[in-house]
Amino acid sequence: MKLKICGLHPARDVQICIDLGVNFLGFVFYEKSPRNLNLNDIRKLKSYNKKKSFFVAVTVNPNNDFIENVILNNFDYIQLHGSEPEERIEEIRSKGIKIIKTIKVKNESDIYDYKKYNNADIILFDTPGMEKSIQFPKELITKIPKGDRFALAGSISQNNIENIANLGVSFCDLSSSLELDKKIGYKDHQKIKKFIKKINELKN
Repeated sequence: MKLKICGLHPARDVQICIDLGVNFLGFVFYEKSPRNLNLNDIRKLKSYNKKKSFFVAVTVNPNNDFIENVILNNFDYIQLHGSEPEERIEEIRSKGIKIIKTIKVKNESDIYDYKKYNNADIILFDTPGMEKSIQFPKELITKIPKGDRFALAGSISQNNIENIANLGVSFCDLSSSLELDKKIGYKDHQKIKKFIKKINELKN
């Protein structure tokens, strides 16, 4: 099971995620989000030995200045949550960064939009709630393509990951379910440890 944890803070959360072998560490750049990062915070990222982890900048319709001045020097992937067409994705990719393209799924027909984005390295299927943690319907999970290129987000937690894995999902993206109960944007390191313990158990 590949794992991406989103909404991390560069000072508080990165080292534990690297140490636990989290594959993708996501950092949010979206002003409307309570997890939005101050640009000064990302300077800390340079100090880490990432080992086998990758840093992901989570964005919504980023402009070229932001990509070139902030993203390229600090991140391995850019996650695109906006309305970027395939041509724009190719333009961003040509700058030398890998692409995660998010597809918001309301019904089964939305799933097949992934075919429009052959130039994306990873496709992330998410519910339309953005950061509101709406659960991905079981009947739609069975319809998404499987494999390392396809990830699933949407109210995934320690409580349902076994059922989701049993539906064939092998790449998950989590955020709010790994936060402190009453502090949005603050990750609970014990929840992260317990979740990773759970997915390691599923491998055995």
